[in-house]
Amino acid sequence: MTRLFLCNVSDVPDNTVRKIDNAEHGDIAVYNLGGQFYATADLCSHATASLAEGDIEDDLIVCPVHWGTFHIPTGEARGFPCEINIHTYPIEQEGDDVFALIVDKVIDPNLIAKG
Repeated sequence: MTRLFLCNVSDVPDNTVRKIDNAEHGDIAVYNLGGQFYATADLCSHATASLAEGDIEDDLIVCPVHWGTFHIPTGEARGFPCEINIHTYPIEQEGDDVFALIVDKVIDPNLIAKG
């Protein structure tokens, strides 16, 4: 598991979202909902838009392209036309630093073709 630094608490004011560019794991959207931090994949599963450019309504993020919605804590697609959930990341907060826990991809040796 990788512990990825995302931002400082002050970088994401209350009830806002911020995009964190990350080439290795894909861009991540970091949300501050009433002092509780969450992280999801930044890419909308429907229209490939940046969710960090959308609006927060309660605990939902609204895609800026077709106005579909996702539940921020779970990544569940909640509003048409979005039907595929987005990935969420566990968050750790240490002082003023916010981290995402990224599960490292492990290849099952039984799935490797043997020649």
